[in-house]
Amino acid sequence: MGWALWGVALVGVAGVVYIIAQASSNPAPVVHTEVAEPKAPPAESFTQKFELAEIPGVPPDHVFYNEAGKPMKIADLKGKVVVMNIWATWCGPCKVEMPTLAKLQAAYAGKPVEVVAVSIDSLDDAAKARLFIAANAPLKFYHDREMKLAFKLSPPAPGMPTTVIYGKDGLEIGRLPGEADWSGPEARAVIDKALGG
Repeated sequence: MGWALWGVALVGVAGVVYIIAQASSNPAPVVHTEVAEPKAPPAESFTQKFELAEIPGVPPDHVFYNEAGKPMKIADLKGKVVVMNIWATWCGPCKVEMPTLAKLQAAYAGKPVEVVAVSIDSLDDAAKARLFIAANAPLKFYHDREMKLAFKLSPPAPGMPTTVIYGKDGLEIGRLPGEADWSGPEARAVIDKALGG
């Protein structure tokens, strides 16, 4: 009887050793629990984003105000290449691109190019918008008190920021919806072409 128990115990030990050996030679599959980050689509270049006007249109007949509080329209700047940017302090991409618009204006100092960054902030936030523009010299403060300029464009602006370029003849050359680097060579090529046209 004793030998039988020893035999059963020996078989049991051999079974355990076998299971351990199998587990060490075939490790359990590893399960990854972290979520893979979605890959961001490649950023579009300025040229890919810029939309040439199929039919050069006139600027909207909408009044906004210059830094002195005087009413004006884009048509008042005829004879200059106008880079009209519609922005607001609550728009993150608008604030990111503003220093590049300031660099664009500085690059064309003394030339008939006017960057007109029109804030569509509420009257309550106008002071904040004015301070932000002051920190991005040589830009000047312009304000659409009625917050309607984006809707007066034809077609209306799809969102903020939206930048429209008008030639010296006062007609739209093209526009760029969304944020862009206005200090780069692609943007300057568009302005240079408008100046020469």
